[in-house]
Amino acid sequence: MFKSFRLSMTWVHTWFGLVLGFVLMAAFFFGALSVFDREIDRWAVPQSRFEPQPMPSFDRMLRPVFERMQPSADSIERMRERVNGPLPERFDTPIRWGAYTTHRDPVLGLFAGYEVPNAKEPETSIWANRTIDPRTGAALPDDRLKIGSRFFYPLHYSLTLHWMNLGYWIVGLASLVMLVALISGVVMHRKIFREFFTFRPWRNIQRGTLDLHNLTGVVALPFHFFFAFTGLVIFAGIYFPVGHTQLEPLHELHEKHDAENTGLPHDRAGVPAPLASVDAMVAEAQRRWATRGMAGEVGFLAVQHVGDANGYVSVYRAGTDRIALVGEGIHFKASTGELLREDPPRTAVDGINTFLTGLHLQHFRHWLLRWLYVLGGLAGCVCIATGFIFFVEKRKRQHAQAGGQGARAVDALAATTVTGMLIATLGILIANRLLPESLPAGWPGRGDVERYVFWGVWLLAMAHAFWRSAPVAAGRIAPAWREQCWAIAGLAPAAVLLNWATTGDHLFKTLAEPYWPVAGLDLSLLVGGLLAAVAARRLRRKEQNDDVRLPAAGIVGEAEVRHG
Repeated sequence: MFKSFRLSMTWVHTWFGLVLGFVLMAAFFFGALSVFDREIDRWAVPQSRFEPQPMPSFDRMLRPVFERMQPSADSIERMRERVNGPLPERFDTPIRWGAYTTHRDPVLGLFAGYEVPNAKEPETSIWANRTIDPRTGAALPDDRLKIGSRFFYPLHYSLTLHWMNLGYWIVGLASLVMLVALISGVVMHRKIFREFFTFRPWRNIQRGTLDLHNLTGVVALPFHFFFAFTGLVIFAGIYFPVGHTQLEPLHELHEKHDAENTGLPHDRAGVPAPLASVDAMVAEAQRRWATRGMAGEVGFLAVQHVGDANGYVSVYRAGTDRIALVGEGIHFKASTGELLREDPPRTAVDGINTFLTGLHLQHFRHWLLRWLYVLGGLAGCVCIATGFIFFVEKRKRQHAQAGGQGARAVDALAATTVTGMLIATLGILIANRLLPESLPAGWPGRGDVERYVFWGVWLLAMAHAFWRSAPVAAGRIAPAWREQCWAIAGLAPAAVLLNWATTGDHLFKTLAEPYWPVAGLDLSLLVGGLLAAVAARRLRRKEQNDDVRLPAAGIVGEAEVRHG
């Protein structure tokens, strides 16, 4: 089929990258934003604009909040199909309480699981979630969308397509294809070291685009390979499930044996028991960490089998001083505070897994490395975007001569994925600042409306990209790119101004304090808007040059194809 192995790798790189590059673009862009997801949350939820707090007292603050928590009306409604008979008005048998925070979280996330009477399937549970101010225990409004951690972050690995885990499988396939594209790209480019130092934007758009594609691909090659690979490792449990397969009985048996070996009960005893002072257990856990030279705050706190004789409390350390995602868990008997278990050192295989996972999720404290992650993710976006542009630039004039529409369709999809995605991102930020505090009765939740705005704006950008793509069929550049760049240039500062108007936190104030979570996002928006304006002006000049050089019909000669 191909004359050489290198030509076959060129075909693989081109077509595999094109087909799934649109998914990879979203994964890279929203993955880059997720590096600062908690900071974006503070911009989106003004009530959370204060400094990160340590885990508060369980006995004085968290326990009363847990005892008042109940599942939301939506959760109860979804549960009705899974029970025989009516659901209770109140769920009184909690099976687990949990609290989670990080060194970048000002607010505290709580969750509680409850037994479901008359459930059709055993061990069915219903969950409640709440976000509180750890300084006072006051709950934040339930309908506030944490745009960074609850939308952008899951979008980069699941596309928020949760039916049958479809989004996970699509992104997983795209990650696998990316590994293939990286390897085939190395095979294609025999002079890969020279391409590290080659960028000729003054030549023509096709040559400059290819140079930039090669440059960003080579510079961030280890980053791209590592994150595609570790992303597959993290979600291996979805791609190769043990539960709900023929191995499920073996899996359940292993869990029970593991519970016996660790001394942590797998099931409830059915005997009521009080809950001892969790604060005392936390103090003992911190004392034990300190003796190992690992003093630190609590990152995750969980009470399993609440109110039962088999209940136990697990205290995990916020390991922000190391890369490996290790919590150094210490477990106590809930009714007495007796020490049950300290997690032992991990095996070599498990240690490698936690290191790779921690390096991907970057929960550690290292701000410079976080920015390198962002730059690596944006380099991936540039690499993919320039791949799209090169594909179109290389073929659009040949397609114009043959009367084909392939380049036009690819160009419209590329504009949708690159500039359209940025417009949708700005759209959700602007909606976040424009929507009133409470919506009229009968409307969806405020956070749901923000999501609808995001997808609606993206669909509009897609419609605009296809509507304005006709010049590509004539060998010219589509004006959609320029027009959407101008839209970005206008929307980005608008989001900054709306933040000022609705919260009073203008850029001069947040820089003077300084309060970097909000100031950093505002500055990034302004820089992004400026770059979009520069790109729009350059695209306008390119359109004018095309109007001068190309014949009126848009069909070009062989020499023009070579030098275009």
